[in-house]
Parts: sequence; structure tokens; C-alpha cells
Amino acid sequence: MDFSTILGYLSGLYWIKPDLDTSTLLRTALLVHALDAVLCRVIAGHRGHNKILWTVAGFFLGIWALGTLFFLPARRDTQT
Repeated sequence: MDFSTILGYLSGLYWIKPDLDTSTLLRTALLVHALDAVLCRVIAGHRGHNKILWTVAGFFLGIWALGTLFFLPARRDTQT
């Protein structure tokens, strides 16, 4: 198993188009992970989670971090 196959599986792009060449796969994966990082930051901010942590997680883990964030409950402020 080579780098492009592993990246294709981890990014989920392999299931969309399995015959992408390595350079296209890398550019597309970087764009998708950058967008996942932005979405993680916005959702984490609205739900009261650490925005920086989830932005980094979204960039490196992509859709897997975004899916995990959807299942986490929102935090509530305990200040009265």
C-alpha cells in the first residue's frame, strides 16, 4: 500500500474517485481538510468547545474530526 492509497482512504476521496493521480489527490485532500478545519472551528465555537483544538483536529483528521464534533454535546456556561 503506497502513500496515495493511504491518503485516499483517510480523506475519503478514494470512495469518490479511486483513480486520482497523486498530485490531484494531494491538492484535493489539502483543500478538503482546510475546509473541514474551518467548519470544525465554526461548529466548536457555537457549541462552546475549544476552537483552536478543533481547528487543528479538523485540518489533520478531516471529516473524522467533523463527524466526532457533531456527536459531542454542546457545553453550557455555568456562570450565574
